[in-house]
Amino acid sequence: MIALRALVTFAGLVVLWQALVMLTGMPHYLLPAPSRVAETLWARADILWEHARITVLEIALGLLLGVLSGAFCALVLMASRLARRWLLPVLIASQAIPTFAIAPLLVLWFGYGLLSKVVMSIIVIFFSVASAFYDGMRRTEPGWLDLARTMSASPWRTLWLVRVPAALPSLATGIRVAAVFAPIGAIIGEWVGASRGLGYLMLQSNARMQIDMLFAALLVLAVFGVALYATVDGLLRRLISWAPDAVPDDD
Repeated sequence: MIALRALVTFAGLVVLWQALVMLTGMPHYLLPAPSRVAETLWARADILWEHARITVLEIALGLLLGVLSGAFCALVLMASRLARRWLLPVLIASQAIPTFAIAPLLVLWFGYGLLSKVVMSIIVIFFSVASAFYDGMRRTEPGWLDLARTMSASPWRTLWLVRVPAALPSLATGIRVAAVFAPIGAIIGEWVGASRGLGYLMLQSNARMQIDMLFAALLVLAVFGVALYATVDGLLRRLISWAPDAVPDDD
C-alpha cells in the first residue's frame, strides 16, 4: 500500500508538471515537459549511468565513513570529561561555518577526484550523527544507571552495556538524517570542482542550456536519494526492532 501511494503521488506530480507547462506555455529551455525529460532519460541513459555511479559511490562512502566517525566522536565525548570540556565547544562552533564555504578548500587540498567529495559528505553528515548519538547516551534512563551502579559496574561496562544500547534509537535518527544529507554533500563537492558525477553533469547541462538533461540528472538523483533513505530506514527498523515506533505506520 505504501508503494502504491508513492506511485500515485508521483503520477499526480507529473500530471501537475505537465499541466503547468501546457497552461503557461513555458519554453522547453526553461521548463521541459515530463515527456521530453523521459525521452532524455531513455536516449541518454548510458551517459546518466556513467555519471550516476560516480555520485552513488561518493554518497555511499561518505555515508559510511560519516556515520562511523560521528559515532566514534560521540563515544569519545561520552567517555572522556576532558573531551567534553575541550572538543565539544569546537564541534559546536564548527557548525557556524557554512559547509559550502569550505568546499573550494577541500578541492584544493584533496583534488578534483573522489576523495574531496567523500570528505564533503562526511562533513555534512558528521555532526548530525555525533550529536544525536551523544544526546541519546546523555539521556539514558536514570533507573538503568542506578541499577548499573548497584551492581558495581565499571564506567566502561556502563557505557557499553547501558548507555550505548539505550542511545541506539537516537543514533538511528541521526543516521536517517545523514542518509538525507549525504547526497547534498557529494553534489556540493561536484559543483565546486569535478570532472564526473551527476552534479558535474547538471552544471554542464545548465551551461549548454540542455535543461532536459539537467532535469533528467536531477530526477535520477532524487530517485536514488529516496531509495537510499528507504533502504537505511528499513535496515534500522530491523536492527532496533526492540524499540518500535510509538505511532504505528499506516497500512
